[in-house]
Amino acid sequence: MLKILKFGLPLVAAGALLSPLAHAASGATPADAIVTELMNKDLPDIPGKDAEMIVVDYPPGAADPIHRHDAHSFVYVLEGSIVMQVKGGKEVTLTPGQTFYEGPHDIHTVGRNASQTQPAKFLVLLIKKKGAPVLTLVK
Repeated sequence: MLKILKFGLPLVAAGALLSPLAHAASGATPADAIVTELMNKDLPDIPGKDAEMIVVDYPPGAADPIHRHDAHSFVYVLEGSIVMQVKGGKEVTLTPGQTFYEGPHDIHTVGRNASQTQPAKFLVLLIKKKGAPVLTLVK
């Protein structure tokens, strides 16, 4: 038993220390957000506009690339905790029941799950040009 502790324990410790380095070297990236469309509806009282409602599921560690929505975007957190920021604004951490707004000219610079271990979920209502994509990547 002493032999196992003498030689085995240092090997286990070395493996634990090197595991994050191996993960980083593998090129692994955080999981992608999962977007589910719930509804898309023309808005006849607002010519040329439609409303789209989506749910975004962030697996642990998920993060969005920098993007814009070209829409009025209303966010409502359902589960977990998310971090949001638009260019020129402050980074905010939101929890269930809290809201966030992005305007049609805002650039969404931070959108991520605040947790590396727990999922997060939020609802988004977008008022946008009819037929426009939900998001556009920004370089």
